[in-house]
Amino acid sequence: MIDIPTLRFRPNKSPARVMFGFPWIYSDDVILDRRTKKIAPGTFVKIQTNDKQDIGLIAFNGESKITGRIMDLDVNAIIDINWIVKKLESAFALRKTLYDAPFYRLIHAEADGLPGVIIDRFGDAFVVQPNAAWADRMMPEITSALEQLFSPKIILKNASGRARSLEGLNDENIFIKGSSDAPLEVKMNDAIYMADISGGQKTGLFFDQRENHAFTAKLANGGSIIDVFSHVGGFSLAALSAGATSAIAVDSSQPALDLAIKGADASGFSKSFSTRKGDAFEVMAQLFDEGERYQVVVCDPPAFAPSKPALERGLRAYEKAAKMASKLVKPGGYLVLCSCSHAADMQKFRKASLVGMGKAGRKGQIIHSGSAGIDHPVHPHLAESSYLKSIFLRLD
Repeated sequence: MIDIPTLRFRPNKSPARVMFGFPWIYSDDVILDRRTKKIAPGTFVKIQTNDKQDIGLIAFNGESKITGRIMDLDVNAIIDINWIVKKLESAFALRKTLYDAPFYRLIHAEADGLPGVIIDRFGDAFVVQPNAAWADRMMPEITSALEQLFSPKIILKNASGRARSLEGLNDENIFIKGSSDAPLEVKMNDAIYMADISGGQKTGLFFDQRENHAFTAKLANGGSIIDVFSHVGGFSLAALSAGATSAIAVDSSQPALDLAIKGADASGFSKSFSTRKGDAFEVMAQLFDEGERYQVVVCDPPAFAPSKPALERGLRAYEKAAKMASKLVKPGGYLVLCSCSHAADMQKFRKASLVGMGKAGRKGQIIHSGSAGIDHPVHPHLAESSYLKSIFLRLD
């Protein structure tokens, strides 16, 4: 048996929640001394109760608030390419039963048994976000596992994002296999989207909104839709594919809008699709002053409350967004509000949204609530893995 370091819980800290399934161990949960501080980030360590009972195997990072991520409850497990292959096989078995095309999130971190790892699949291109030290260290094994199972043409290591900085990792994106300068076509909800996997936001496309796009598309059939914070046109292109008469995509990023235009052209929607570049709040105010009203108004902003310290400020921003968006909805039309903020749970987000709607002088009914797509499974003990929230309202 390989001799591995051991980490123990503090005498005054209960390991119960970890033993019952919580996947993280925080720095103030365990004894960190001179010996443990010498353990390199990403090293696999045995975690024990304070009285030396084995709990499992963790990935250690003394530089992170999340000091340990549960890898396996078998302390003798060998975390190697074979272990990773089994996790990928299990995740793939779910996705291939759900989708008839190879465009989806393949690995959703802890919920798929690979802590801190995100893998999005774009056909034969795979974008990997190793957001934990152990995964960054084992990128060669993750790459080999992907090659063994999928024979991809492209593997991109995406190192952007706040999560890596919290782990003390760099932000250098690297094509590990192949390369791609042109956007990739992704067929989804009967539309064609353009994903810039190397230079776009996140991994290039937001697969998590797929089901919410589809539901919104039904509401827009036969009418107009405005897609605020549109990125590459997620909601607007899906709506046009389902029979919307016109769609406007609003975003502050011209490169994102250019991709949306290319997607509309490829989908055959160019005549009914337009864009408007600018600050979303300013654009909504301008459109209201111009007397524009829409059958469906979607407001899908970036995370206004990415952390607990930002929660109150973020909730005020969601309230403002709901107020301004509500004013643009035709009588009897629909308002779709979204939040991807971990810190704002559904109850807080809904309250802020309804206050905003009320301040706009609008009344309505909630007809549906949405979450991330089914290729983004939720870890039953980790609220952070259930981050996306959507509220669908029919306004008076």
